[in-house]
Amino acid sequence: MAALLLIVVLAMAAAWRITDGFRVVTTEDARRLSIREHPRQLPDATITYESGPPLPLAQALREDGRATIAVFFYARCNSVCSVMGTEFQQLQDTIRTRGLESKIRLLSISFDATDGQPELAAYAKRMHAQSGWRFARVTDALQRNSLLDAFGITVIPAPMGEFQHNAAFHILSPDGRLVRIVDYDQPEAALAHALAAAQKGGAS
Repeated sequence: MAALLLIVVLAMAAAWRITDGFRVVTTEDARRLSIREHPRQLPDATITYESGPPLPLAQALREDGRATIAVFFYARCNSVCSVMGTEFQQLQDTIRTRGLESKIRLLSISFDATDGQPELAAYAKRMHAQSGWRFARVTDALQRNSLLDAFGITVIPAPMGEFQHNAAFHILSPDGRLVRIVDYDQPEAALAHALAAAQKGGAS
């Protein structure tokens, strides 16, 4: 009986450590909790928008001055990217309707090395994107991989030149930190956290 009790106690202690005090169930939950409690500074990465010269992502975020809701995609994607694109279209309309253009913007970042500025511009046109929604690419492979790691994005090549990848809304503060990750089917939650980041200087 004593041995059994000891096993139970040790198992509970291990579970406590793994689940951060029983607050998380999966590693994804743990990652999101970690970012929420300790916002993550983004690595150095130079982006190029659908038009214009290259510039560091951190600089782009600071100079814009708004909180950003960011997603990762590739222009040829016809699956989850299309869903996120539709959600962003609706968020774009909501931001405009609620008069939040000065506080929140949208950013779609391509992880496909073959997406150049013409592809990004064509995708933006297809999505009916307006000025508060930009599209970017990271040309340097090492910087691109570092950025994907920071956001927790996994990209796996698939047949026919496609990719399998996870997806979420990523809330970035104006000072260039990742402060929250929200499921892509929860646009209202993403909007609320972005507004909090804009109003509280990154705390959400």
